[in-house]
Formats: sequence, C-alpha cells, structure tokens
Amino acid sequence: MAEEQSRTEISKLGEFGLIERLTKNIQLQNPSTLKGVGDDAAVIDNNDFLTVVSTDMLVEGIHFDLMYTPLKHLGYKSVVVNLSDIYAMNAIPKQIVISIAMSNRFSVEALEELYEGIYAACKYYSVDLVGGDTSASNKGLIISVTAIGQGEKDKIVYRNGAQVGDLICITGNVGAAYLGLQILEREKQLYLDNPKIQPNLEEQVYLVGRQLKPEARKDVIEMFAQNNLIPTAMIDVSDGIASDLMHICKQSGVGAFLEESGVPIHPDAQMQAINFRLDPITCALSGGEDYELLFTINPKDIDKIKYLPDIYIAGEIVPAEDGVKLHTKGGNIHDITAQGWQHFK
Repeated sequence: MAEEQSRTEISKLGEFGLIERLTKNIQLQNPSTLKGVGDDAAVIDNNDFLTVVSTDMLVEGIHFDLMYTPLKHLGYKSVVVNLSDIYAMNAIPKQIVISIAMSNRFSVEALEELYEGIYAACKYYSVDLVGGDTSASNKGLIISVTAIGQGEKDKIVYRNGAQVGDLICITGNVGAAYLGLQILEREKQLYLDNPKIQPNLEEQVYLVGRQLKPEARKDVIEMFAQNNLIPTAMIDVSDGIASDLMHICKQSGVGAFLEESGVPIHPDAQMQAINFRLDPITCALSGGEDYELLFTINPKDIDKIKYLPDIYIAGEIVPAEDGVKLHTKGGNIHDITAQGWQHFK
C-alpha cells in the first residue's frame, strides 16, 4: 500500500510560519529586485524602463475546479495568466506578488503543492516572487497575482494604436483551451454520475493541457525584439478572439475584417469541436483562455513577420463604420459579436 501523505494543519504553523515555509526556497533572478520577501514592501529598481503592472484573481468555483485541476498546475497557471498581460504590452515581466485565501480544508502540504507550480513558472519565465499575503477564507481557495514588468519607452504597445490598413495577426492557435475545458467538464459529469468510471483523457492530452497548463508567449516578444518589430496594438487572448479583437477596435476607434481561413485552429481542436457538434470557428472566436497574442502591424512590416514561426495573418483593420466582420470560408460575411467569458452573469 502507498504510504499516506502526512497532513499539517495551517493553524499549527500560523500565518508567519506558513509564509516562511512557502517562501524559504525563493531564489532571486533579476538585478532589478533589490528586496524581495521579508520586509514591509519589495524594492524594485527599474532605471530608465517604464514599469508595467497587471493583476488577476482566480476564485475556486468561478475560474477553476479542483475536481480536475491539480494544485501544481493551478499554481503554474495563476502565474502564467498574469505574465501574459505583461507580454501583451510588449514588455518583460520581472516580479510577481501573490496573495492567497484558503479554507481549513487545505493542508500545508496542499499549499506547498500549489507553490511548486508557482515556483516552476517563476523559474521558466525568469520572474521573481517578491511578496504577497495570506488569509483565511470561509469557503474554497482564492489566488490573486500581481505581475510587474519592464518596458522600453518607445516599445510599449497599447490596445489603442491600430490604424486602418494594419494587418491582424494571431499567434499559435485558438479554441483549444475551451475544448479542453469541455472535455474535463464532460468527464467530471460522467464521474459524478458513476464514480466507478475512469476518466478517458489519454487521447486529448493536447487540448486538456491547453486548459490546465497554458503558456504565455514570451518567445513571440523575443522574436519581436530580434526582428525590430513593434506591433501597432496588442492584447492577449484571454476572453476569446471575438471579445479581444473588439477591445482593440473600440480602443483604437476602428473596425476589423477577419478571415475565417486565417484564424489558426489546431487539428485536435477541429476534430473535438465536430465531435461535440460545435462549430470550430465559433470555439476559436469565443472560447478564451488560450493566452495567445492578438496584434496588429503596419503593412510595411509584413516582410519582418511573414517568415516568423507560429504567427498567422488573419485579417485587416478597416474604418470603424465598416464594423467588425468575419469573412467565412463559404464566402459569407457576418458581424462578429463578443461572446467570450462573462465575469458577472
């Protein structure tokens, strides 16, 4: 028989004992981090760079379900979704601050597993964890992460810079994370109906992985720097291409013409959408949580981008009065409506 894992109650350590145990292995990686955990505030020296700050909160039962989300994966994802916002500014994340609130059903060992994922993300993306807070929660787990980054003054990219004639580009592929979630929800329901049923996820590793352990596109930002390319507008795909493209259009005062044939969809996502009797392009436009980059470029820069890997030209920015439209493979034109993630229903 497997040896039972020991369980340490959080109350046994207290708040400061818990913080000390969870943060004892922190290794700082950035010279700009002058002081991390252990004082009243972190101290960061950004010299001539602009400081970029973003924050996200993940709430159990709203943003994640621990029935199918391993705590280590959750820790990793909670960092990645914040770093993605910094990369979407064409900036480099350097530090994060994490606060958690948890009920007494979580042991110290469970939180250590969560922090294993947090530290794995910090190491992979060369980011320092420099502080945070812990609190009790009446129910469940709440994670709040703030990411701090550096951006060069003439290279920061906002959502409001798209111009008529700019090309719309998408990295990677979209829709896979949404379909991964549908698979997990299906298996959860099957298990609840019959606990003897074992989950069948082996053939859906890619889609499930896109949901449980997404990655931020650090590599794309590095390619931009290497090729001296600065997008005119950019956003990370968290709420779905439709919603996020609408954000760019609204902020920039423009419209958009998106080609269905230019929207990148992974073959596994195509097949799974069909299996679920869903339209693949609808999943791609409205799914969300892909954490790819949606950006626009000046057409003069097309030579800089057309040979770069994993970047797809998907449309063009048009005058605002032309609206935001999808040109389907069948030759039809439809209005794009934002149907992505709704935080408050």
